Amino acid sequence: MERAEMDDRVFEIFPVGFVRKRRGNVKIEISKPFLEGLEGIEAFSQIIVLWWFDRNDSPDKRSILKVHPMGDKSNPLRGVFATRSPVRPNLLGLSVCRLLDIRGSVLKLDAIDAFDGTPVIDIKPCSTEEGEMIGKRLA
Repeated sequence: MERAEMDDRVFEIFPVGFVRKRRGNVKIEISKPFLEGLEGIEAFSQIIVLWWFDRNDSPDKRSILKVHPMGDKSNPLRGVFATRSPVRPNLLGLSVCRLLDIRGSVLKLDAIDAFDGTPVIDIKPCSTEEGEMIGKRLA
């Protein structure tokens, strides 16, 4: 898509924390300036984590608008908005995670489909019902 066809606004996104995966432990470490934002999160057993596909960030990859689902060339091409492909114009990832424990700036999770060191953009509370609905839609 030509830049002239797009809206000229630019949005600044910065990480509020980072995914940490070590020896089977999955955590999000929240950066100090955002610690107050965790107040009340302990009331939820699940959270929605928005993160950045930082390992796919290049102008070439951002310009791809059709992919073979699951990277399988036997699947017909489909628009990226109809897939969960990490290659997309804006590299946002979304995971629904079980929140197992909170210790200071560290949220312990059951799992997340992001790499160690992945920047976390935002965290939102998620009710059990919402998590189940999202899970069904993503399956």
